[in-house]
Amino acid sequence: MAREIPSPQIPKGLKPYFQEYDISRLNHIRDANLIIQRTLEFGTWDEIRWLFETYRSKRIRLFLREHGVRGLKPVTFNYWRKLLNIRKWKKSPFLIGKDELWNH
Repeated sequence: MAREIPSPQIPKGLKPYFQEYDISRLNHIRDANLIIQRTLEFGTWDEIRWLFETYRSKRIRLFLREHGVRGLKPVTFNYWRKLLNIRKWKKSPFLIGKDELWNH
């Protein structure tokens, strides 16, 4: 029987950003998109460092390409997109009116 590898412990400073979850029950594989999203959006530099050590750049870049535009605030998405040199990503399926967002 295969032994289950325990999930890396989410930094305590991120706990307020997972209020609707029992943080001890989150699994780093199953809940990766949630953990990456909340950490990129709200994490300190130490928590970001933990994120990159846990998931590595390739997995974080995949999240940004697949879910970043919908899962992060526009300013956060654009920051990480530019920092990690992501040029292609899934566009949001929701139409945004011309006057609904600030000019970029």
